[in-house]
Order: sequence, then structure tokens, then C-alpha cells
Amino acid sequence: MILVIAEQRDGVLNRASWEAIVAAQQTGQPVQVAVAGVSLAAVASELAAADVEAVLTVEHPALESYTADGFVTAFADVVTGTQPDLVFLTHTYQTREFAPTLAARLGRSLITDCIAVKQRDNRLVFVRPMFQGKFVADVAPTGPAPYFASFQVGAFRPDALTRGASAADVRAREVTIDAGAIRQTVEPPFQEAKRAVDLTQAERIVAVGRGIKAQEHLTLVETLATALGAEVAASRPICDSGWLPMDRQVGSSGQTVSPKLYLALGVSGAIQHLVGMKGSRTIVAINKDAEAPIFEVADFGIVGDLFEVVPALISALDSDS
Repeated sequence: MILVIAEQRDGVLNRASWEAIVAAQQTGQPVQVAVAGVSLAAVASELAAADVEAVLTVEHPALESYTADGFVTAFADVVTGTQPDLVFLTHTYQTREFAPTLAARLGRSLITDCIAVKQRDNRLVFVRPMFQGKFVADVAPTGPAPYFASFQVGAFRPDALTRGASAADVRAREVTIDAGAIRQTVEPPFQEAKRAVDLTQAERIVAVGRGIKAQEHLTLVETLATALGAEVAASRPICDSGWLPMDRQVGSSGQTVSPKLYLALGVSGAIQHLVGMKGSRTIVAINKDAEAPIFEVADFGIVGDLFEVVPALISALDSDS
């Protein structure tokens, strides 16, 4: 059985929790979901729509506001009591704080920032970027189960969730927490600097690489994106050159996305870029180089000059509107 630790704040479920559930479902093993806090009825009902064995609610006054000490104590009790084979989490700021301590308290392995899980030699291995995304590695945990794994946001598509024919069983899980043993003082939660665009929410993305040749040619890309109702993104060299802001970068050092359509223009397909977008539902690549790595992950490919192909696409889209 896989236990997924979902994340919520003030009764609002973190969207990335669905991705961790999808990762668990795709292993083919039974899945249970645990969520901590107070007044969890609405969140539990939402989670119960998934095809899982049960939703475990962990309610306690000490868990009303997140603290690492409180969550480690609560989930250590849950993991010990349910005895799962694996524990899946989302790789959020909150998880990064408490999950290592939780795994260490239980004496278990933790593999962080995974982008995939697969079967090899009759065991599950986890795929994660290494050395700032220069390559990806298959990592096999060692030691006694359960093994812990956190998944990079955007690595799985929430719309791939399998829903149950009926609502899953919701069970209250009692935990004992000594409020006096919580060492942290609750303060307003950390907020990331607001991005001009959140590419993780985009359904369509037009991404540009070095094949665009010059900054003034971005107008062509933006015109195509407008015609498609898409967001503009880029590979790292474009953002490093200052042609587009860094919050438009897709890849291991940028955002990880999984849109319905990813149109790559002049993107060669370096591994650092691929790890950030290969979870897209449909990938279309346009590149002059027939040997470009991007074609290895593309569903549709056009070997040609983007300065000829893109205007033709814009013309076709305009004629249909």
C-alpha cells in the first residue's frame, strides 16, 4: 500500500497533492491518503473522489497551523500505524522542511524531487534530476520499508487522476501530540515572490529556443501564442540572454510544466529542458535539425525552418477564426 500525504492550508487543498496521488495510482498499488489539520471534512470529501482505499484525517488543535514538529509527530504516528510500503509527498516548501525529519525519525530512506517512478527488476525505482539537472538518474531506495519519495510539482498531470466509482471511505486517525514539545513559533507562511506568469497552470505553451536567433524575432512567437491562446515560455539560453524574463524559463532550473499542448520552436531539447516539459500531454516540435533530441519526446515533429512554418501556422489559425 502507498500512503500519500496530502497538503492543505486553511481548508484549501494544494493542487500538487493530486499529482502525488496520480503518481501513486500509476504504480498499480492500493493507495490511501492522509491529510492533517483541523476542520478537514471538506478537504477529505474532495480527496475521497479519487480512486483510493481510504482518506485518513489527522485532526488535532496543535495541527491548526503548520509546524514541522507537529507534522512530524502526527505523520510518524500515522505511518507507524498504517505500515505502508511507500510514502509519497509533493516536493513543496512545506514538505522540504518536515519530510527529512520524518524519514529520519523512522529510520527510513527519502528520495526527493522525483519526476517519475517506474518498475525495474521487479522493484520500483525513482527518477530524479541530478547535479542541477545535468542528467537524470534512476534511484533505488535501500533499507527497510516504507520508503519516502517527494515528487516535483508538474511532474504528473492532475487531470490524469483516476476517480472512484463512489466516494472513498473517510477515517479519522487519532494522534497524540504534546503541544509543549512543538519548538516552532507559528508565523505567516513563506510566500514565493509573485511570478508574472505561472506556467504550471497554462493549458497551452509556446516555447522558444536558440533557433529564434534574435530577440526581435520573439514578436513572431508572441503572435502565434496569441492565436493559440497560449503562454510564451523559453529554454534557459533565451532567459539567460535577457530576451525573456526568468519566470518564463522551463526546465530543471526553471518551471516544470504539464500543459495539454507544448509547442517547441527551435528548442534543441537538452536534458535540462526536457525534464521540465516532457510530462506535457501533446508535444509538437519544429526544428531544422532532424537529429535534435526534442524529436525523441515529441508526439508530432516538423523538420523545417521555424521562420517559414510559424507564419504558415499563424495564417491557418487566423483563417479559422
